[in-house]
Amino acid sequence: MPELNMLLVEPETMLRRTVALTARSLGMANVHEAASVVAARDLLRQQRFDGAILSIDANGGHDLALLDQLRQGRTISKASIPVAVLAARCDSVLLEALRERGVNRIIIKPFRARALLDTFAALAQG
Repeated sequence: MPELNMLLVEPETMLRRTVALTARSLGMANVHEAASVVAARDLLRQQRFDGAILSIDANGGHDLALLDQLRQGRTISKASIPVAVLAARCDSVLLEALRERGVNRIIIKPFRARALLDTFAALAQG
């Protein structure tokens, strides 16, 4: 099975690095890291991804613009790739918005790095 390219968008450096390095060393996926939406957009223009974990917290709210860009086919990745989101909170309005966008998994912060590794494994299986 070819190694999967996964995108991890998470502003917290230590968490992002730990998860990416662990996933790589375990052969789970080739994880590409982005600390911001701007960096993630650059990566999404440059290469195809098989799945993504996106942090959506922004200025006390949620930013779904990157997710929308992906789902609308405005990247070189398939619009239907499996996606998980990271959020500090999730109410019924956000839950419905994420469902409409085909999000596969929601991870509520704070969480352990293991939760992201498990998510990469789940996304890799479709």
